[in-house]
Amino acid sequence: MKLSKDQILELSEIAKTAALKAGKAVSSFPREDLKVNKKAGGASLASQVVTEVDLLSEKEVLAVLEPTFTKYDLALLSEETEDDNSRFEKDYFWSIDPIDGTLPFIEGIPGYSVCIALVGKDGASHIGVIYDPYNGDLYNAVRGEGAFKNGEALRIPKDIKGKPFSFINDRSIKKYERYEEILEKMEKAAQELGHSEFKTVLTGGAGVNTCWMMQSPPACYFKIPRPDNGGGSIWDFAASTCIVKEAGGVATDFYGNPLDLNRADSSYMNHKGVIFASSEEVAEYIRKL
Repeated sequence: MKLSKDQILELSEIAKTAALKAGKAVSSFPREDLKVNKKAGGASLASQVVTEVDLLSEKEVLAVLEPTFTKYDLALLSEETEDDNSRFEKDYFWSIDPIDGTLPFIEGIPGYSVCIALVGKDGASHIGVIYDPYNGDLYNAVRGEGAFKNGEALRIPKDIKGKPFSFINDRSIKKYERYEEILEKMEKAAQELGHSEFKTVLTGGAGVNTCWMMQSPPACYFKIPRPDNGGGSIWDFAASTCIVKEAGGVATDFYGNPLDLNRADSSYMNHKGVIFASSEEVAEYIRKL
């Protein structure tokens, strides 16, 4: 079923409602009652931990989105639900990360969000919604219709003269064997691009990291290709891809190609890595490094 622009816009409003509803449930959960469990995941701790609030958030999202499955013939891919491969059969699927950045959420610090995207069978992201419950910020975009933050147009600033270069990532990069080398190269890149100050932000989940990246140019956030499963999953990057591109940024794999958001053999993105950057100049510099 090929969706019209009006239908996609309607689904975008539904996705925003779902993200806000889930975010409210996340924020109101008594932190003293929080229980942390382990699940099967990738190589990083972030992909192995789950809380009852992840499941609660998913339940709230699905309660809002469920009627659209039949009405618009949509499939589902959600972090806390087993992949039934229906995303390869339907023309579109909802991609849901009920709490992206579970570790920051557990610690009660900024860096977690509810991420919802509508992705085509071809892997194109048509709708992106990211709600940051900690700060109460709602980011959203529809392909071809621009990006927004709390209802206001969101464009990545181009006047970056004298601004510090921001290297944004999650904490798992500190365990990468070439972490120190990466830092040195990123600092060198900042200098060669004409930015005297270099800063790192290594606390957030993928959704909030890309939102921080858009608002602090020149900046980048990337996940390096790796042989083992990890490097984030489709649900980590599907919403961000739509929002970043609509805000004028770059969202590609490490080879400059569109992100493979409907990977056939896995939901992980380790095979080609991801790059989110405030400009093509920054993205190209990262690829060369």
